Amino acid sequence: MIPEDYKDIAPYADEEFAERMELLLQAPGFANAIKYVLPEAEFNQLADSLRQIRDKDTFQSKVMVPILMRLEATTTDGVSDSGIKDVDMSRPRLFISNHRDIVLDASFLGLVMIRNGYPAQEVALGDNLLIYDWIEHLVRLNKGVIVKRNLRLTKALEAAKQLSGYIHYCINQKHESVWIAQREGRAKDSNDLTQESVLKMLALDGKSENIAARLLELNITPVAISYEYDPTDYLKASEFLARRRDPDFKKSPNDDLKSMETGLLSYKGHVHYTICPEINEALTPLTESTDKVEIIHTVCRLIDRSIHLGYYIYPINYYAYDRVEGNSRFADKYTAEDAHKFEEYFNKQLNLVRLPDVTAEEREFMLHEMLMMYANPLRNRLVAEEAK
Repeated sequence: MIPEDYKDIAPYADEEFAERMELLLQAPGFANAIKYVLPEAEFNQLADSLRQIRDKDTFQSKVMVPILMRLEATTTDGVSDSGIKDVDMSRPRLFISNHRDIVLDASFLGLVMIRNGYPAQEVALGDNLLIYDWIEHLVRLNKGVIVKRNLRLTKALEAAKQLSGYIHYCINQKHESVWIAQREGRAKDSNDLTQESVLKMLALDGKSENIAARLLELNITPVAISYEYDPTDYLKASEFLARRRDPDFKKSPNDDLKSMETGLLSYKGHVHYTICPEINEALTPLTESTDKVEIIHTVCRLIDRSIHLGYYIYPINYYAYDRVEGNSRFADKYTAEDAHKFEEYFNKQLNLVRLPDVTAEEREFMLHEMLMMYANPLRNRLVAEEAK
């Protein structure tokens, strides 16, 4: 059983799976969501099948894997992976990745794990996405760990300690791997950098007084996620323009839902996961240091460098880099036909922007922001390679 201290954020225990599943099935919003995502499914028949499931792993293998494979088949040109065979997967670990898609980053990682013969990892997700009770039930039935956000300072510290404690408990006592994004929210410009606050949270718990030793307990394993096309690129560009027009602009819950829906159901091209080596070897010398600030800073850079070196670079990344830089450094990586296709793609995406009265100059601004989204993975990889 899950310790009482973690019960409100941990995935549901298998002992309560059937009860929580029934709550999910009784929620009208869930039935509507199923009709939207699986229009040909007969809900009552599906519900009867779900009632037969008694644990999270069976739920994932019988229900979530087929759904993810369907999304892979209909919205991508394949989800591939590399590096996992070079990692000792007999030891549970904390996967830290860049953040591309609100839902699919961790879901497709779980699919990669299962395809390679391992159970899917638990997943840390912000409670800002749990706008309906049924979404929380679904997330926690599916190995979701709740990250409490937007709390006052005292409550925020309590929540950070609770989350840190649960992640350490999960890896070192439950012996299950966990995924967490390297930052709160996605990097809108794809300039993926680990937030120090994430590492500080992870170091709040642990057996040692030394921060590096506490992090060492988690077997931190960076993961680089590379999407050929980001279906939410135009939404991010639109948000950049909205914030340029009004610095106080704030996204609404409906904006988050739109991003979730678009990311789930729209075309992404090829998707690749690089499971990088764990950072324990590089982290071990830091256990001799007492400089907490420098330790956190160094670990962030270790994770960033691993992710940047792990990117899979697509022709559109090379093209966007050359467009932003105003040169043809990587012209051998794409054809004239590719360049034409990419220009058509960017124009098509910009035509989806729904802000009123967009001027030609504002459209050019959004195009530049979109080009940066695709150029930055290559830019960061080049820097990481130079620092080798």
